[in-house]
Amino acid sequence: MKKIAILGSTGSIGTQALEVIDKNTDIFQVEVLTANNNANLLIEQAKKYKPNAVVIANEKKYDYVKNILQAIDIKVYAGKKAIAQIVEMDSIDIVLTALVGYSGLIPTINAIKAKKNIALSNKETLVVAGDLITQLALENKVSIYPVDSEHSAIFQCLVGEFQNPIEKIYLTASGGPFRTKTKAELEKVTKIQALKHPNWDMGNKVTIDSASLMNKGLEAIEARWLFDLKPEQIDIIVHPQSIIHSIVQFTDGSMKAQMGVPDMKLPIQYALAYPQRIFSDFKRFNFLDYPQLTFEQPKKHLFRNLDIALNALKSGGNTACIMNAANEIVVDAFLQDKVKFLEMPDIIEQTIQKLDFKTNLTLEEYVELDTESRNITKSLIQL
Repeated sequence: MKKIAILGSTGSIGTQALEVIDKNTDIFQVEVLTANNNANLLIEQAKKYKPNAVVIANEKKYDYVKNILQAIDIKVYAGKKAIAQIVEMDSIDIVLTALVGYSGLIPTINAIKAKKNIALSNKETLVVAGDLITQLALENKVSIYPVDSEHSAIFQCLVGEFQNPIEKIYLTASGGPFRTKTKAELEKVTKIQALKHPNWDMGNKVTIDSASLMNKGLEAIEARWLFDLKPEQIDIIVHPQSIIHSIVQFTDGSMKAQMGVPDMKLPIQYALAYPQRIFSDFKRFNFLDYPQLTFEQPKKHLFRNLDIALNALKSGGNTACIMNAANEIVVDAFLQDKVKFLEMPDIIEQTIQKLDFKTNLTLEEYVELDTESRNITKSLIQL
């Protein structure tokens, strides 16, 4: 029985993880649930799964959650610090980090220091401080199991191949909802259009990142740290059908791909159950439903966020941390109709240019840099 802490249980990945647990109650047990603001859903989940503890990040909702759950003998905590601390509980076997953006960094670090294996859905943790995270995982002998479909695909292709060197990986991208749009059309797109992803059901932030192709750039940086790759070993290819989730090419020229219908529950289950493959009733792929699988080059001249992220990957140092902070601010501003779709990469670039390039940062320096980058981006948008 694996006891699981789900950080971000009310979000897209968190709710799907609970669906996986529902089907495998003989294997998984919910030990901790956390939510940012959705107190009602957190309470509903707590009543159903009866975890040891829950945390609501919004401290104003602490009394509300505690008063409802006090009769069920569930410990209730509040605040972001409590989320970062709860992962240290002795009873936890694996921590699923499904928090959005930078907020996943400190809890993941604490979980690794507490020697908990990580099921990582929060790619920004490795984008911001991949050097620190991978070194900590090595020192504490902790495994990081990727949950993103692309990285799960790479991981699955590497099982049984860990001793064989990788020549190259291909991260596949759907191209998002605007793959066929012109620049003139992109200048007019709305958040409602951007939130309609053609293949995947994801949270708002990831969906906007997918539409701008920033998500694929973040995934490239994540892959660099997960699989110890050089920038030139990572390629991006658009695959509109989202059936091939990614590909590994080995030094003998052979390639392995992981395929399946777009369903995040499969990589979630694989990460939680590894090294086992357990039965699922997920929809099966039928070749006759997809008589053609097509591939294209990404349009970097239109979706400039991808190039910004790939340049950050090549630069190393603090660039990706700055870029990530700026991106989180501009995505939020776009969702509030305060910036246009094509203005986002311009603002991110300006933020990067305003800060000095540095290497070998400490955790405290990454935290300070994140705050400074956000403030600069806000000033550029005049928030």
